[in-house]
Amino acid sequence: MYRRNLKFSIFKYSILAVVLVFVLFPLYYMVATSFRSQSSMYMNPSFLPVDLQLKNYKSALASKDFIKSLINSLTVAGVATTVAVVFSVMAAYALTILRFKGRDTLGRVIVVAFLTPGALLFIPLAAITANIGMSNSLRGLILVYLSFTVPLGTYLLIGFFKNLVGELEEAARIDGATRLQALWYILLPLIAPGLVSVAILTFTAAWNELLYSLVINISPGVRTLPVAILNLSVADETPLTLIMAYSTIAAAPVMLLYFVGQKFIVEGLQTGAVKG
Repeated sequence: MYRRNLKFSIFKYSILAVVLVFVLFPLYYMVATSFRSQSSMYMNPSFLPVDLQLKNYKSALASKDFIKSLINSLTVAGVATTVAVVFSVMAAYALTILRFKGRDTLGRVIVVAFLTPGALLFIPLAAITANIGMSNSLRGLILVYLSFTVPLGTYLLIGFFKNLVGELEEAARIDGATRLQALWYILLPLIAPGLVSVAILTFTAAWNELLYSLVINISPGVRTLPVAILNLSVADETPLTLIMAYSTIAAAPVMLLYFVGQKFIVEGLQTGAVKG
């Protein structure tokens, strides 16, 4: 029995080690390459961190276009996340606590919207933003991002609301609280982990999005960070080390969010996916 358990443990950790290599190696390569010069990459191609320098980071932080793109991404992702969390809370509350005709159908529509690939929607959404005069603007991009961040947040929060006892809200109503007061003072504190996980996941989705931003916002002044990184490649010239420095800076906020809120994210995905 001991030998069998030992073999199983060795096999399990071997698989885990292989998975970790596949997951962590691209991250390691990105960071290591960002500290190298372009000439060093061609003269001494290596996966090892050789010829380390801060030239690429200094160039990135000194670029007005990069700083502008960074501010645009923070603005779009931050506003889209805030609005998406508010709308998702209201939608999940209505779909789980309230009773009205067509509730189940509406819930299925939200799930379908959550599962619809963005590649199928970018042309209609680009046409809509152009027709309402919001194309080539951060406001239009925020509006477009809500089309996938709100369904995502609603889908996850439905699981949290379903875990709540319906009598809690009813008791607050009997004591004289309005629905909004019951939601704010009673229900929201109980689903705080869900709110954190939804905020992190929706921020990540908006922060990393490329296709909509590339199609809707054309002017340099309203480009987001993924588009700015894509535009570093001009014709046949690809400044790989500079791209890796841009990518490392772009990845840092999301990695920090996941490191701080990983407990809430795991709980949010489990609750939203399994019980939602």
